[in-house]
Amino acid sequence: MIETHDVLASLFDQAKLKSPTRDYVSFSGPAPSLPTKFLLVHAGAAIISAAGAAAAHLWFLRSGIRQQVNVNMLNAVAALRSDHYCRVNGKKLPDHKNPLHGFYSTKDNRWIQIHCTQPHHRNGIIKFFNGIDNREAIEQFIAKSWNAVDLEDALTKAQLCAGVVRRREEWMQHEHAKAVAKLPLFEITRIGDGPPEPLPEAERPLSGIRVLDLTHVIAGPVGGRTLAEHGADVLRLNSPHRHLHMQQLVDFGHGKRSAYLDLHDANGIRQLNALIKNADVFLQGYRPHAIAARGFSTETLVAKRPGIVCVDLSAYGHQGPWRNKRGFDSLVQSVSGMVDKETVSSNSLRPRHLPLPALDYCTGYLIGFATMAALARRATEGGSFLVKLSLCQTGQWIYNLGLNEEKIVSENCRLPDYEDLQGALIDDQGPFGIVRHLAPIAELSETPARWTHASAPYGTHAPEWIT
Repeated sequence: MIETHDVLASLFDQAKLKSPTRDYVSFSGPAPSLPTKFLLVHAGAAIISAAGAAAAHLWFLRSGIRQQVNVNMLNAVAALRSDHYCRVNGKKLPDHKNPLHGFYSTKDNRWIQIHCTQPHHRNGIIKFFNGIDNREAIEQFIAKSWNAVDLEDALTKAQLCAGVVRRREEWMQHEHAKAVAKLPLFEITRIGDGPPEPLPEAERPLSGIRVLDLTHVIAGPVGGRTLAEHGADVLRLNSPHRHLHMQQLVDFGHGKRSAYLDLHDANGIRQLNALIKNADVFLQGYRPHAIAARGFSTETLVAKRPGIVCVDLSAYGHQGPWRNKRGFDSLVQSVSGMVDKETVSSNSLRPRHLPLPALDYCTGYLIGFATMAALARRATEGGSFLVKLSLCQTGQWIYNLGLNEEKIVSENCRLPDYEDLQGALIDDQGPFGIVRHLAPIAELSETPARWTHASAPYGTHAPEWIT
């Protein structure tokens, strides 16, 4: 069985930082048993503690004072689906899935997952299937007309989101899997010269650090939220034309200011260029090279703001034939063998995902950790940095941690429910009303993590720095 401390140490080694000793990082409470073959408790707790320890390291660089970091194991699991526990004025956030989203049996007796939680995805699926807007009718059409891989290829060509449920052995023979297997969990690369930017005395680890958050869905927003909980000024930007679910607006917006900015508009381009000149971190979740096509390549960002930390997040990574493929957490699970492993271990007749979106949330906390590691190196070495992460790399890392030794996952295993977490929930009063949500999970003894802004709808704030 793996040790969570050992996983934490490996993360610091990869970031080229000295790993904190067990005297400074601790884990409390029993590790809950989850209904999964994967070691999600250890993965989540290690990554969340790494982000907390990175914040503690930045505080040491500022103040010369070390501090303790503690992560409660039950709360760490809850953090991997934090939106599930969020309440707005006493009500749970609405489910945003629609009937067309999910698994379909194909002509060759395989399974394919079609992802269409966004309106434009749903509309694209309806158009692809010649106007059919009925789950049962689409099921019948696919079962009679499409082999799994052929349908996956056709949907991908149509710029839609789908993935065949593959066995792990099949996935590892795929050309994209071979490319991803050569990549580490994350990359932090020094991409430009420059003098060190020491962190001045301040109240919090990330005080004075300005972050542009151009991400959506879960992983990227969680990364920005993690930086905000340690004092960063996080400005999240979104197109006024993009549909957003309540989860993205509320639970992933803690601590951030929220503004509209349209990159299809010349004024929006000018505004973003002005923001970049005074930014420390540029976090974006577009597919590889998509943001560069709008004039914001890494090289351009470094030229505009030497010393900037660029963070690139994608679904399938920046190498391999699927690097530009549209994807989400659940699709990466399907194509990479994780769904097949969960299905077999649970004796399920239909494909079964992980019990929580661990790829998204783990990648989000990794963004926080790797970004803070890059800022620490900037403070001591100087220069600009590029951080690269993907859901696919995180999934590969989780798979490589090992599996639950039980042959069949027990039905007695369960996820924490809302009542289990009353001591970990806090209330915020803001534009949405009273929002009850999980507090920051990593507990720091000298600089307790907290969010200084309640979640706010996009357009609440202007696209500008406040200081």
